[in-house]
Amino acid sequence: MNRNPALAKIHIAKKELALDDDTYRAMLQSIAGVSSSKDLTVAGVNKVLAHLKRCGWKPKTAAKTGKRPSVGRDRKALMDKVEALLAEAKRPWAYADAMAKRMFTVDKVDWLDAEQLQKLVAALTYDAKRHGRDMR
Repeated sequence: MNRNPALAKIHIAKKELALDDDTYRAMLQSIAGVSSSKDLTVAGVNKVLAHLKRCGWKPKTAAKTGKRPSVGRDRKALMDKVEALLAEAKRPWAYADAMAKRMFTVDKVDWLDAEQLQKLVAALTYDAKRHGRDMR
């Protein structure tokens, strides 16, 4: 288990439960026997996270697919193709955004022009063929 994400969850829970520093450190001491989260073992991290969940903290899950960008009619067919290729590959919209950033230094897919979208579709099609996905 990587400790850093788990420690981050503990600090997020601390903030969301509005624990002041004294209360937080007292909780760490009573649950795991330490006064600082940096001293927690993996078992201690798990105990603290379980305790915070019992206290009412509900971890938020990240959105898996993201929001489909809105585009004009002239680019709708290309964006539909991008969406279909992403769905076939089980990849989120963030993947297409990352490709747009890498290929064109444009942060979002919905900011691409029609020519750039065609190139993105070609790259996603090439990726699908490379990974053996049916392109019919």
